[in-house]
Amino acid sequence: MAEPLCNAAVKKCKETMPQTPIFSSMLGSSCSGQVQPDMGERCVDPVYQDGNLVSGSLEALIERLVPTMDYYPDRTYIFTFLLSSRVFIHPHELLAKVGQICIKQKQQLETGTEAEKAKLKSFAAKIIQLLKEWTETFPYDFQDEKSMKELKEIAHRITQCDEENGTVKKIISQMTQNLLMALSARSQYQEIREKFRQPVTDKGTILKTKPQSTQKDILSVCCDPLILAQQLTYIELERVSNIYPEDLMQIVSHMDSLDNHKCRGDVTKTYNLEAYDNWFNCLSMLVATEICRVVKKKQRTRMVEFFIDVARECFNIGNFNSMMAIISGMNLSPVARLKKTWSKVKTAKFDVLEHHMDPSSNFCNYRTALQGAAQRSQTANSNREKIVIPVFNLFIKDIYFLHKIHTNRLPNGQINFKKFWEISRQIHDFLTWKQVECPFEKDKKIQSYLLTAPIYSEEALFIASFESEGPENHMEKDSWKTLRTTLLNRA
Repeated sequence: MAEPLCNAAVKKCKETMPQTPIFSSMLGSSCSGQVQPDMGERCVDPVYQDGNLVSGSLEALIERLVPTMDYYPDRTYIFTFLLSSRVFIHPHELLAKVGQICIKQKQQLETGTEAEKAKLKSFAAKIIQLLKEWTETFPYDFQDEKSMKELKEIAHRITQCDEENGTVKKIISQMTQNLLMALSARSQYQEIREKFRQPVTDKGTILKTKPQSTQKDILSVCCDPLILAQQLTYIELERVSNIYPEDLMQIVSHMDSLDNHKCRGDVTKTYNLEAYDNWFNCLSMLVATEICRVVKKKQRTRMVEFFIDVARECFNIGNFNSMMAIISGMNLSPVARLKKTWSKVKTAKFDVLEHHMDPSSNFCNYRTALQGAAQRSQTANSNREKIVIPVFNLFIKDIYFLHKIHTNRLPNGQINFKKFWEISRQIHDFLTWKQVECPFEKDKKIQSYLLTAPIYSEEALFIASFESEGPENHMEKDSWKTLRTTLLNRA
């Protein structure tokens, strides 16, 4: 049986689209794609430099997004424009404009001849492919009724291109079903999102209360640094999988700008970013808690050295976020002040880790290590070698920095698309890393401890620290006295 014409057109459209990874050559010529044939004379809007799109009006950029009979935008442009467009226009407004352009092109092809009917089906296939990429990459753009209404209207018009055998209708129906499933899954995750662990501050839990020999600590649950690092990586990848590109773009769209005043009102709160940031803080505090609550100096020294080994294993895996969280926990004042403990610690390994995370020269050493891990990931043959988990706070700061040093619009009013190429490239790298399937088997016992073990507040950490190693100067003695009084009065 001959393949339906519309199916063949969709298949041909997919085959002719660029299938290489997005941003494979950073901001080289592959990032801009080809100029739409009927736009060849337009040298002012949009603007190209060395074949790269660098700026344009919103209208011109939208026109470049919509396929024609002879043109389909490359994947890099689709991703970058759809990601950055929310800074300037609501998704449902963008859909409406896309729909209007589709109507015009559809009307031009509706002459009635068999040749034009074939062109119409080919055009319909390209529009379907664009909508599929949009709904699969940015499903949350369709969370509100206005966006779904616009999507259905475009789908209805495109369906008319193939009323004879209903192939287009079936494809659109499947696309809509997949979209609803994606929205449902994301909604469920937000409903069961991580409940922030409250630090222990009760004086009966901490003040003059030493851990019993039967009380669990991390070493009683897992004494192998490599295994613990693997379980931390499992947790990281699980959490990062629920961070979406539009979440990250809110770093830009939340900024005070004349461009986004219309969009900011209905931007949803990014619970996923908060939960991930909270995980980093909890891990840091857990490390400090595990160290400070150990009574005997010898065991406390062992605990410090254990976490140093765990951080080193995280570094080797490519899990820089957990590594940084562990180092941050050991650098907290309640831990750092334990001089008698640190005097017994073999600090050579720790010194190497701190060198990697040295903040000087904008974390140059870390960035070199991250680049090495990224290159390893690109050529890796196993998921184990593909793992790259950047320090999330630094990743966010990089996007924020790019946003602050470059304006959204140029003096002539055009959108500074070169800025959004770079932001979307960084976000795409992150999305590529987060899609790596974790190669480590989940250990429920270890993960349960990491996610639910009690963590001390900052003041509780200081109390535990002072009880382990008494205050050494007047300032520490005053702090110790104040903390004890505060907790006693709170009882």
